Amino acid sequence: MKKSVVSKEYTNLQKEIIKLQEQWKQSLTPEIVKPSLDKAAIEAGVPAAALTAIDFDIPLFLQWIDEINDLISKQNPEQGPRVKKLGELLDSETAIRWIDEAFSLNQFYFVSFAQENEIEEWIPQFFAETALRPYLQLVAEVLKDEITQAIPGLGCPVCGEPVRLAQLEGEGKKVVNCPRCLAHWSEKRVCCSHCGNDDHKTIQNITIEGDPTSQIQVCEKCHGYVKVIDTRQFISKPSSAILDLNTIHLDFVAQENGYTVSARESESN
Repeated sequence: MKKSVVSKEYTNLQKEIIKLQEQWKQSLTPEIVKPSLDKAAIEAGVPAAALTAIDFDIPLFLQWIDEINDLISKQNPEQGPRVKKLGELLDSETAIRWIDEAFSLNQFYFVSFAQENEIEEWIPQFFAETALRPYLQLVAEVLKDEITQAIPGLGCPVCGEPVRLAQLEGEGKKVVNCPRCLAHWSEKRVCCSHCGNDDHKTIQNITIEGDPTSQIQVCEKCHGYVKVIDTRQFISKPSSAILDLNTIHLDFVAQENGYTVSARESESN
């Protein structure tokens, strides 16, 4: 796979965060996840996590925020003073709000929070999202046998994250992966994840010179794209989150060519 455009330092930080998230998830019990799946809602594209009652441990969530703080301060001392301010701003009430807003991917709330509290814009959502993901990953794990497919254009069927990553497995089966909650589901090899188009004439693959394991599947109908990685050729298979990070150069290529992870109908249709 082509060398990532992401810095080694940031990749290493993400790897450490993913280790923390796995430890955090292991400390949770499946009993805190209480699904109440409604077939009509699922078919309408409501993410399964939104139909699931989750017993959040707020003190634990705040503890995780502190652990992220410590990790970032250790890995990048220059960021230490910038992220430490969060400890003064967060209480139980704010943590509950953070969980709600991170759950719904409300970027505007976190930007406003950062501006109001004079901290860098990336900090609040990054911390909230990082501490939320173990819960989402537990939901995906609990529902893995019930959520086996997605509705094109509506994102991950568990958490709603826009679809952008797939892997080739076994005999070439295409498996879509969510780097947010780690859910995965099979999809037809020639099929747009964003609009369901399966016409081979309007589904193309962009290949990357010097990168035989990666391609970008693009749809001329809705101008959506998905990164498709042949991980069968990898010596060791990275997590979906790391794979997504390491292939960000493919996102740049796709977007520079006019493709997005938000489907839209072609103007010619």
